[in-house]
Amino acid sequence: MTNQGIRLGVDVGGTNTDAVLIQGQQVLATTKQATSRNIHQGIQNAVTRVLFDSGLKASDINYCMIGTTQFTNAFVRGQELNDVAIVRLGTPAAKALPPLTGWPDVMRNSFNQHVFMLPGGHHFDGQVNSDFDEASLEEVIEAIKTHQLQAVAISSVFSPINNEFELRAKKRLKQQFPELAVSLSHEIGKVGIIERENSTIMNACLANLATRVIDAFESSLAVLGINAPLYITQNDGTLLSAAQVRRFPVLTFASGPTNSMRGAAFLSGYEHAVVADIGGTTTDVGMLQQGFPRESSLPVDIGGVRTNFRMPDIIAVGLGGGSICSLPDGKVGPDSVGYRLLQDAKSFGGAQLTATDWALSSRLCDIPGAQPALTGLSGTEIQLLGKTIQQLIARGIDEIKTSRAPLPLILVGGGHFLVQQTPDGISEVIRPPHAEVANAIGASIGQVSGELDRIFHYETQSRESALEQAKQGAIDAAVAAGALPHTVSVLDIQEIPLSYVEGQATRIRIRATGQLFEGDLQ
Repeated sequence: MTNQGIRLGVDVGGTNTDAVLIQGQQVLATTKQATSRNIHQGIQNAVTRVLFDSGLKASDINYCMIGTTQFTNAFVRGQELNDVAIVRLGTPAAKALPPLTGWPDVMRNSFNQHVFMLPGGHHFDGQVNSDFDEASLEEVIEAIKTHQLQAVAISSVFSPINNEFELRAKKRLKQQFPELAVSLSHEIGKVGIIERENSTIMNACLANLATRVIDAFESSLAVLGINAPLYITQNDGTLLSAAQVRRFPVLTFASGPTNSMRGAAFLSGYEHAVVADIGGTTTDVGMLQQGFPRESSLPVDIGGVRTNFRMPDIIAVGLGGGSICSLPDGKVGPDSVGYRLLQDAKSFGGAQLTATDWALSSRLCDIPGAQPALTGLSGTEIQLLGKTIQQLIARGIDEIKTSRAPLPLILVGGGHFLVQQTPDGISEVIRPPHAEVANAIGASIGQVSGELDRIFHYETQSRESALEQAKQGAIDAAVAAGALPHTVSVLDIQEIPLSYVEGQATRIRIRATGQLFEGDLQ
């Protein structure tokens, strides 16, 4: 063994829980276990298996990285959400569209909200919109006492430009309630009050669940005798510490497909390509740019709620290994047998015809215990289902590409065997080793990141000076998140001129990433 740290990567999906052990560039062991109803037991089963296969002890693990859909699923389903005090600082200017505008009724009804609209906020140039007085928070304090609220979401107009009022409001509330979970919008979203406020409210209503989930993860690892620090993957392919996830659970949304894309880049060596992650229920299609998922440039809806924090640009296709097929129409998906594939699929004695049954009958894969003859598929039916499957994949690829230039296609996920033909617009199809656990590998190789999103005025400051200041701000944010200073580099720069604002105003967004520890992946 080298002196490079040993990393445990785990990804908990709806169908499978995957685990890997990696040291440097070497994959030591992998496993794919069915996700159990008790996901923590599934984690323990997967980790126990890779430790056994690698011959390592729990004490040999230096870092643990977990990707989870717990918070996404909880919000979308409206389950396990805590009540929230919602505070907007921005009156009188920001009264036209009150908080929760545009939320579907089902989401509004999934938790109780206590809304307060108070003076405060700033203009785009950082100047005060209206004065904020901590005394105006007394009605908020009274509501927290009366309703025993444990979380508050604070959003101030243009707080990414000037966060003073949000910080002052937090300080006052924490003085009164030291254990209160306070979500500040400038720490979560970008410029744009409605979407940023939505993201902050979402984060606040997950506060109690975040504590329970992280406690459960830590106890699961402790049962196995693993004492290494725990990190959780976030939606831009980088890592958050367990302590950060307790504060910002919303930043883990969409981390699953992001992990798969990062894993695809690591396993294939390609930094620019289309990636299709074919799981048990869906196929996530995305674009790799510089080894990271392309970020969505549009507000992303989560459960019908518009947000504006970092999210990967992903096309979800209702196709997976467990997708239910119907004949004679040749329909495939979007319904799936999910983690019950080995019980419900026809090749395993079940009643449902699935995409995996088609692949087994087509001799595209070989699964121990499967009996393809049980499907009773004719040659014509195999061709019909195969045509539908290829059309579904081709449609996702066509939607994610932004030019006609052919690109490589990297296939990962447990259902990667479903694609056999080279789709239009694809130069080559790549199936890297360990493709079936790319998501867990992506989790294990995560770096940490920092971002700056601000408006600069080229009339009062040169472009070069503004860019340098913005770069340093992003680098400082990455270091504050845990990156080693000498490993941080700028990943992405965006300049957006604001033609409707005087003074040559330009919005600059910069993201920087760095390594978490020495002597490992570059």
